Amino acid sequence: MSRLDELTQQVLDGRTITRGEALELYQQPLEELCQKADELRRYFCKNRFDLCTIVNGKSGKCSEDCRFCAQSAHNHTGAAEYPLLSSRELVEQAKLNEAQGVLRYSIVTSGRRLSDGEVDALCQAIRQIKEETNISVCVSVGLLDKMQYRRLKEAGAERAHNNLETSRRNFPNICTTHTFDDKITAIRAAQAAGLTVCSGGIMGLGETPEDRIDMALSLCELGIKSVPVNMLNPIPGTPMEQNRRLTNEDMRRITAVYRFILPDASIRLAGGRGLLEDKGRGCFQSGANAAISGDMLTTAGITVKTDLELLRDLGYEVRL
Repeated sequence: MSRLDELTQQVLDGRTITRGEALELYQQPLEELCQKADELRRYFCKNRFDLCTIVNGKSGKCSEDCRFCAQSAHNHTGAAEYPLLSSRELVEQAKLNEAQGVLRYSIVTSGRRLSDGEVDALCQAIRQIKEETNISVCVSVGLLDKMQYRRLKEAGAERAHNNLETSRRNFPNICTTHTFDDKITAIRAAQAAGLTVCSGGIMGLGETPEDRIDMALSLCELGIKSVPVNMLNPIPGTPMEQNRRLTNEDMRRITAVYRFILPDASIRLAGGRGLLEDKGRGCFQSGANAAISGDMLTTAGITVKTDLELLRDLGYEVRL
């Protein structure tokens, strides 16, 4: 039995992958690794595929200095700037997404955190969405506390998103206006409020394979079951505009190793997927089983119709 076979059986038997074992996996031949990751995906997740969309609910003028972000006030990208969208606008977007066959819809806002007044306004919009649609509502609203998250849950939100972005070691190279521990605190606050949490990161920030693995292990420790895997789209005007763009092979290897570390999670291709030549098909055969469809926050994405056709071709069933 090969080492890859041994580690695959280890996961099938319910035993976790250590950091050292994950580093071993990262060095395995790509095609064999991806095949085993897809076997694990089929075993733990069957043919279920979690497809969601996002709306840029509040854009630009963010106080945080994240070096990858088009919406940071520290960067000069020409990204749109506007306050929190009205309930009417957020409800209209929810209805449009539901009509396309989307089951999960996330409202994403720029800034360190929403104010209490903005939380109240968002709660009103969520209540209206739940009254007028059957779509599941998620929120990505920064570093809120438990009481603020609880208000959003009581309004009808089911999931909170808050990316770790990268490893603890690498985080200070990415952002200095908040910390990795600030992220952990917000995630635990959302969980304590009764929300499930979606958290992952961005690949291509200058991190090492060890950083990628360490972030996945942090997510495992937090019990995260929805893991966005973004690929950096180097935006002109950000400090990372010259970063090397990752390849299909890079992303397939990352998603495959993440499947070993997080065997029953939704490994979600997110921002940057449109830069891949195959739009993610290879990753969906290498352990990934979820995606953000439609446009991203400041960049164009892949249409829901195109994604649904691809997923049907791959034998997936879109469901929560």
